[in-house]
Amino acid sequence: MDILEIIEKKEKNEKLSKEELEFTIKGFLDGTIKDYQMSAFLTEIDLLGLTEEETINLTNIMLNSGDKIKLDIKPLADKHSTGGVGDKTTLIVAPLVASLGVNVAKMSGRGLGHTGGTIDKLESIKGFKTEMTLSEFENQVKKIGIALVGQMGNLVPADKKIYALRDVTGTVDSIPLIASSVMSKKLASGADTIVLDLKVGKGALVENLEEAKELGNLMVKIGNMNGKNTACLLSNMDQPLGYAVGNSLEVIESIETLKGNGPEDLNELVIRLSSLMVCLSKNIKLEEATKKVKENLYNGKGYEKFKQWIEAQGGDLNTLKVASKTQDILADKDGYISKIDALKIGKLARALGAGRLTKEDKINHEVGIILNKKVGDKVNKGEKLLTVYYENKQVSEEEILNCYEITEKYTKKPNIIIEMIK
Repeated sequence: MDILEIIEKKEKNEKLSKEELEFTIKGFLDGTIKDYQMSAFLTEIDLLGLTEEETINLTNIMLNSGDKIKLDIKPLADKHSTGGVGDKTTLIVAPLVASLGVNVAKMSGRGLGHTGGTIDKLESIKGFKTEMTLSEFENQVKKIGIALVGQMGNLVPADKKIYALRDVTGTVDSIPLIASSVMSKKLASGADTIVLDLKVGKGALVENLEEAKELGNLMVKIGNMNGKNTACLLSNMDQPLGYAVGNSLEVIESIETLKGNGPEDLNELVIRLSSLMVCLSKNIKLEEATKKVKENLYNGKGYEKFKQWIEAQGGDLNTLKVASKTQDILADKDGYISKIDALKIGKLARALGAGRLTKEDKINHEVGIILNKKVGDKVNKGEKLLTVYYENKQVSEEEILNCYEITEKYTKKPNIIIEMIK
């Protein structure tokens, strides 16, 4: 078997056997298949896709490329978002669910493409440990009901290596690569319940609704085939989620949300995701789970669990800082916000230093953007649209204004939740 033959076979859009996929993944892991060869392979998958059978095989090969977590803890739930602009849901959902007696043992990733990563956001908090041993991980979940780390030990090493390469090869939006990456990690983490937040729209990895439904159904099928209670929400990412974009800024917005002061769209999404996790984990009706979730979001118990979690992993919330330089961008005419291009906002935040262009790039946790207006809001000429927090790099006013469409006609606020797949 030869990697060039496998790449050529994929170029012809021929179906790859399980053995060929296994040869490719194992070769990439042991170094016999080089980065440039794997980049070519990933590019062909991005261009031509994989069949459902190939994707399921790829997921299982990646899942079995290393160890799996087996925690003697019940109920145990996990949540994953495919990433978006301003997506800080994990920071809110995980402690909120844990405050209701559903244990959360979660591995999260770093920023991918223009989207932020949960690990990057948490590293805005000085001292927060994103690495721990399996024993420490398990003990913390048993003690306080929640632990969150980066990919640790020898867990799904194939995904860890491929994930880093996808970010710099323009293959982040491939449906089979997203499905195999997400589900191999989720299955390896040992949770009984898996809830997926699949972003759809301009600022998401998947822009097309039909493709998102295909991906959602595929991931739910893979989860259920492996004996997990799996559900997927399709959520809107045509505009940034909430108001904050940027690592420290998003942590601060998450804290405000857990104190009951969150933006409407973010509140609605975290309540629905949390309710699904509680409903599936405790085998209760969704309405009952939603009532419990809302109670703990507004009575402070979710926030208390958040503080307990951050402290347990060595973080000091008093260290959260944002960039000292700010620039207000003002509306250039009267009207209603009809569109905010989430992709452009995400790329501008990355240009400020909030994200990565290459896997070696260092993130500036303190820079970012705070929106003042969202789609459906009225705005007057000269009124503040957003504030840019910057240090060494700046973006132009023209670039920011190009992210917005302001029209005379009122535009209805978009729904944050599009569909649920179970």
